[in-house]
Amino acid sequence: MTAYLAHAPVPPVRIRKAAGADLEALMALEQRVFATDRLSPRSLRHFLRSPTAAVIVAEEGGDVAGAAIVLFRPRAVVARLYSIAVFPQLGGRGVAPLLLQAAEQAALGRDCQIVRLEVHQANAAAISRYRKSGYTEFGRRPGYYEDGGDALRFEKRLLPAIEEKSRRTARPLSPAT
Repeated sequence: MTAYLAHAPVPPVRIRKAAGADLEALMALEQRVFATDRLSPRSLRHFLRSPTAAVIVAEEGGDVAGAAIVLFRPRAVVARLYSIAVFPQLGGRGVAPLLLQAAEQAALGRDCQIVRLEVHQANAAAISRYRKSGYTEFGRRPGYYEDGGDALRFEKRLLPAIEEKSRRTARPLSPAT
C-alpha cells in the first residue's frame, strides 16, 4: 500500500504597498537574492518614502516573499522596473508574475504606457519570465553591472491594455436620429 503525504495548503500570496516596517525583510531579500548591485538600507528607505517610487511587496503567510520597485518621472509615459526579487525558496509559486503584474498596474495608475527594465545577460530565468509576460528586448548596456556583465534592456507597452480596457467599458454609440 502506498502512503500519500498530506501537504499543508500553501498560503495565498498577498500583494501590497511596502511600509517602513518592511525594511528589515527587504534588506534580507537583497542579501539573499543579489550577489552584487545590492540596495543599501539608505536607498531602500529613500524608495519607501519617495513619491516617484512604488515599492510593492508580495507576502505569504505574513512574511515577505518578494518585492518590486518601480520608478516614475513626473509627466513621463515610461516607468522603470528598477528591481524585482523573490526569495529563492519561494520560487515556482507564481510570486514573480504577481509582482510583475502589480508593477505594471502601478505604472498604469501613474498613466504610464511603457514599462522598461534592465536584466543581467546571464539571468536566464528572469529573461524567460519577462518574455512570457510580453516584454521585448530592445537594447543592451555593456558592462552595466558591478561584475562587468551586460544589461539586456526590455520593455512592455501597456497602451494596448489601456485601449482594451477602454473598448470593454465603452458604450456603443446610439444611431443618429
